[in-house]
Amino acid sequence: MPAADQTLRILRHLARRPAPIAASALARDLDIPRSTVYHLLATLEQHGFVVHLEQERRWGLGTSAFELAGGYARQEPLARLGRPLIAALADQVGESAHLAVMSGRDVLYIVEERAARRPALVTDVGVRLPAHLTATGRAMLAALPRSQVRALYPDAAAFTDRTGAGPSRPGELREVLRVVRETGLATENGEVTPGFRSIAAVVRDHADWPTAAVAVTWEAEPRTDPTDAVLAAARTLQRRLG
Repeated sequence: MPAADQTLRILRHLARRPAPIAASALARDLDIPRSTVYHLLATLEQHGFVVHLEQERRWGLGTSAFELAGGYARQEPLARLGRPLIAALADQVGESAHLAVMSGRDVLYIVEERAARRPALVTDVGVRLPAHLTATGRAMLAALPRSQVRALYPDAAAFTDRTGAGPSRPGELREVLRVVRETGLATENGEVTPGFRSIAAVVRDHADWPTAAVAVTWEAEPRTDPTDAVLAAARTLQRRLG
C-alpha cells in the first residue's frame, strides 16, 4: 500500500521535526511527488492529524496525532515489555536497573527495579533528570542525528548542573557522545548523585530511532561487571519492540 507507506512516512517526519515544515520540503526530504504530498496532507488535515499554518505556509502535527500519543502513554506497551527484562537484569547483576525515555532535554524513567539491599536512587518511576548528565540520556542522545542534538543544546544556557560535574558546553557534550558512539555504551560517574555510577545502552525502534535506554546504577563498585547484561537486555527489548 504505497499511499499508507507515504502517509506514515509524512507523519513520522513531522514528528521528528522541531517545528512545522513546508510541503515542498516534505516532498524533497521524503522523495515523494509534490502533488502526492499535497493530496495526503489534505486528507490528514480532514482527520485532524496535521494542521496547515496558512501564514507560514507550513504543516505541523494536529490534535489527532496527539491523541495517538496519549493512547500509547495510557497503554504503556514499552513499560509492559520492559518491566520483566529490567527485573531480570537487576536480579542478574545484583544492582538497581531502570528503563528511561527522552522527553525534551530530560530523561523520564518509566521502569525502576531496585536490587535487594541496595541504596535508594533518584531514578524512580516518573522522575525526570537532565539527559546530558545521565547514562540513559547520553545513550539516546548519541543515537540522535547530530543536528537534533545541536538544536537541543545550542549554547551553555541549555545545560543544567547537579553536582558540578559533567558537560556544560556543546563542545564538551559532543566529545562525551563521540565516545558513546565508539563504544556502544554510555556511562556517568557521580554526575547525577555523588558516589554513584551508571552504565546504559540504547534501545532503537524499527526505524533505528532511539526509543529508550536500559541502565544499571551502583554505588562504589558493582557486584559483577554489568556491561554484557545491559547490552543483552537492550538488544532483547529492541527485538521485542519489533
